[in-house]
Amino acid sequence: MTELLYLNDSYLKEFTATVVGHDLKQNGVVLDRSAFYPGGGGQLPDQGALFIGEREYRVTKVRRGSAHIIEGELPPTGSAVRGVLDWERRYKIMRTHTAMHVLCGVVWRDYQASVTGGNMDILAGRMDFEFERLQPEVIDEIQKHINHEIKAARQVRTKILPREQAFQIPDLIRTKINLLPESITEVRTVEILGLDLQADGGTHVANTSEVGNISITKYKSKGGINKRLYVEISD
Repeated sequence: MTELLYLNDSYLKEFTATVVGHDLKQNGVVLDRSAFYPGGGGQLPDQGALFIGEREYRVTKVRRGSAHIIEGELPPTGSAVRGVLDWERRYKIMRTHTAMHVLCGVVWRDYQASVTGGNMDILAGRMDFEFERLQPEVIDEIQKHINHEIKAARQVRTKILPREQAFQIPDLIRTKINLLPESITEVRTVEILGLDLQADGGTHVANTSEVGNISITKYKSKGGINKRLYVEISD
């Protein structure tokens, strides 16, 4: 099992590790520890590089199961490596992910609308909610309220809890369907203090003030009571 360093420290830009295996089919290496996020929950996987001495191996993708897909010949098992994230890219993704949680938190608090889907890009994303109707004035109110929460500079905290304890938290799962398989015995939570608390495995900024301004740029009705909001994040 690879130790997932990003779960406890989203701001870790570099780390040291050892190659413990290969994924020959994908030209990947498995490390004993890593700060690279493999993607999931709508969040993009990290990119960056692994260094062995002066030699650089570009990390183009990270797979679940912790295979780091690299360019070039695979280094032998037992090699000591230094991992370096593409930090500018990662930090923008962290800002985006936290922005989506602010949006989700405001919509849940004000309208009790469940999330039915979502996806993120870099400083942009979309989220689907269970709204029967969504008038333009409501969208304007949502945008006003999410940026108010950004300016409130709310702290963002993570915890890892036993599954039984985590599921005693009301409304921990905001998606319409619980996507956490029974095999998961520990649940990581992300809390925006005073606004939102959800199960989540991704990376986030430490304070909402880091997010920037959120604009709702587009709206679509996806049929029935499924409504989609598109957002962009700017400095």
